[in-house]
Amino acid sequence: MNFSEPSDLPEIDSPDGAHEFESEIDINATQHSHATPATPAQLHAAESVDALIKADKLIAGYFPGVNILNDADLYAHEGELVGIIGPNGAGKSTLLKALFGLVRVNSGSVTLRDEDITNLRADQLVRRGVGFVPQNNNVFPTLTIEENMQMGAFQDPKSFPERFDAVVDLFPTLGTRRKQRAGSLSGGERQMVAMGRALMMAPSVLLLDEPSAGLSPALQDEVFIRVKEINATGVTVIIVEQNAARCLQIVDRGYVMDQGQNAYTGTGSALANDPKVIELYLGTLAKA
Repeated sequence: MNFSEPSDLPEIDSPDGAHEFESEIDINATQHSHATPATPAQLHAAESVDALIKADKLIAGYFPGVNILNDADLYAHEGELVGIIGPNGAGKSTLLKALFGLVRVNSGSVTLRDEDITNLRADQLVRRGVGFVPQNNNVFPTLTIEENMQMGAFQDPKSFPERFDAVVDLFPTLGTRRKQRAGSLSGGERQMVAMGRALMMAPSVLLLDEPSAGLSPALQDEVFIRVKEINATGVTVIIVEQNAARCLQIVDRGYVMDQGQNAYTGTGSALANDPKVIELYLGTLAKA
């Protein structure tokens, strides 16, 4: 180092120099403390690097010119359990359906392992490892449990015995009652059949649309336990839920949607304890 080179710092061998030096520090500290915080879009871009599945700036809707999603973003890393909550009409289920090709994406993109899967057909997405369980009409009621599972593996029928055993490990009742018609099951049992069928193709990502809707509190708890168990096997799970408080208890991260956009995002614990989220969303949702 050449100590004879001029320095940008003020001389501090006098009271005036020391005062100038302190002022310089104060100015730098003030500038640093007033640094512009990252925008939600910037945070999404930074945190979604290497995500397993990612949605960027989705604009989508059911009818031309009528968009439900307005620049919605979402990502999930491999093995994550991600929840989506929000008031009715916020676009939660629409976002899930857009990921699965059931709602036309007019702008933006959906990627899976950096492959663009925007607007691919559902059967193509299943082949790539994306499973989806809709909220309603999610079983074939006239078919048996076993036949429902066979429908889940129709793209790879040879894998049925192995995959059925794996599903039964998660849902033992499906094995003991495999010859029972799905239409004769309770709501909670039908939900297990629907999730089991979606797992028959060994998806890397499972999309669940309000799996606890219409169930008793006890059956809701069972569904949440099963979702955690599915996630524990290594499946990335994205769940839309109307039971917001319970959802935030089990997820790694969550999104609060409002008017087709992400209003808040963070860990499940952080969102559950955020005063603004509680005031604006959790209170309303708890009364719903």
